[in-house]
Amino acid sequence: MAKTQQDFLVAARQEIPEVSVQEVQERGQPGDDFVLLDVRENDEVRAGYLDGAVAIPRGFLEFQVASKVPQTDKEIIVYCAGGARSLLAAQVLRSMGYENVSSMAGGVTRWKDAGFPVQRDRQLSAEQLERYSRHFLLSQIGEKGQGKLLDAKVLLVGAGGLGSPAALYLAAAGVGTLGLVDADVVDLSNLQRQVLHSNDRIGMPKTESGKIAINAINPDVNVQAHNMRLTTDNVLDLFAEYDIIVDGCDNFPTRYLVNDAAVLARKPVVHGSIFQFEGQASVFKPHEGPCYRCLFPTPPPPGLVPS
Repeated sequence: MAKTQQDFLVAARQEIPEVSVQEVQERGQPGDDFVLLDVRENDEVRAGYLDGAVAIPRGFLEFQVASKVPQTDKEIIVYCAGGARSLLAAQVLRSMGYENVSSMAGGVTRWKDAGFPVQRDRQLSAEQLERYSRHFLLSQIGEKGQGKLLDAKVLLVGAGGLGSPAALYLAAAGVGTLGLVDADVVDLSNLQRQVLHSNDRIGMPKTESGKIAINAINPDVNVQAHNMRLTTDNVLDLFAEYDIIVDGCDNFPTRYLVNDAAVLARKPVVHGSIFQFEGQASVFKPHEGPCYRCLFPTPPPPGLVPS
């Protein structure tokens, strides 16, 4: 006779110890002591999860658990919506060599009934779930990381040869707020490299042209156009509005101004530079490593280095 679902659950309960929601709550934040493993589907996790939990949908457990919980002697408490899937998942983990596995009885339903809190990440729309679905496949990003990208604010200094591809890819990735700083207008000679702009926008301020291009790629992005040159009078106020500065400027006075303001404001700077077929890229995080001026204390004499 074929086994029923109940038969499998009875067998799992005989093998897997169950812990109450009160016991889990008293354990506190997961970390070095134990792992809290959520085996519900992604849409269930979006509705609320236990703080600090690692999420792996039950159907992917065998494929993903080793990368997220590499130590087989680590204590794992598995939970789901009502306590059934977590029992079966814990049984699978036992068969994979995990030695200390238990299941939270009653799952999230009982946890909520007990009045314990759940965490909710930034809620994504149906369009965003589709747009960024390939990011969700990357363990380094996932839905939680995408939410952080959508909440991030990045300032691009320069909307030319370096700022153009940076703006397009940051926009496509879903960075929620992009600031563009540039005082120039689009020129025909820009168009063989400055892919943010187009022939029909010649004469338009680069910041406005960039805003049009970015919003055409991703309407999620809030583009702030700063049609001006950075000066000692405005740089600190402008930097205060953003999390990360991307330095794509084309002159040394501005580059050193960006660096010095970032040090004062404690803002990380992603620096890029290029000449013909050579380029450099660096990340400077003030007060945690060297800054641009630490590496190059003084700018070269005017006219020595071509733009």
